[in-house]
Amino acid sequence: MKKILVIQGGGRPKGNTAQLVESFVKGAREAGHQTEVISLMKNEVKGCLGCNACRYGKPCIQKDSFNGLVPKIKEADLLVFASPLYFWTISSQIKAFIERFYCIAQEDPAPPLGRYEKYPVKDCALLMTSADDFFWTFQQAVSYYQFALIHYIGFCDKGMLLAGGCGDTNGRPQIDQTNHLREAYEFGKQIYSQK
Repeated sequence: MKKILVIQGGGRPKGNTAQLVESFVKGAREAGHQTEVISLMKNEVKGCLGCNACRYGKPCIQKDSFNGLVPKIKEADLLVFASPLYFWTISSQIKAFIERFYCIAQEDPAPPLGRYEKYPVKDCALLMTSADDFFWTFQQAVSYYQFALIHYIGFCDKGMLLAGGCGDTNGRPQIDQTNHLREAYEFGKQIYSQK
């Protein structure tokens, strides 16, 4: 059994992203994993100030929800980032949440190429929804996920579910008219299965 923490950044409470998360969580729970969903709409996390007051092993000086979430981050085996596509990338809430990982970094006297410190060893995954479904729709978001979380922080990628074509941005959520909810359920159920 793994501990899975889903970070839901943005989107409507019953929107496409919320439904995608719900299906993923259902599959993961049926596979026996312990899951928790943190909504960044309900838990305010501000962006990093770059003040360096948190270096190293000190909490962030900002008075928001992040410091209270740090133990959950450290306990989790898998962090799942769930976001609607906003202006061709992840939501600002998810971006701010990732920036604040700065305060959980540890000093590393010999960091690998491209890094300055070390972070806890975690698995991660990405869930995204969008109205559009062009070949380039998720390119910017995927690039950020790969560069920031995989290459820089050093998390192990467990996969992505990029759910495009979920309906007009001005209309009702239409993810239920796609195969994405079934895909999310299977993704959650199989994420730690042996192949």
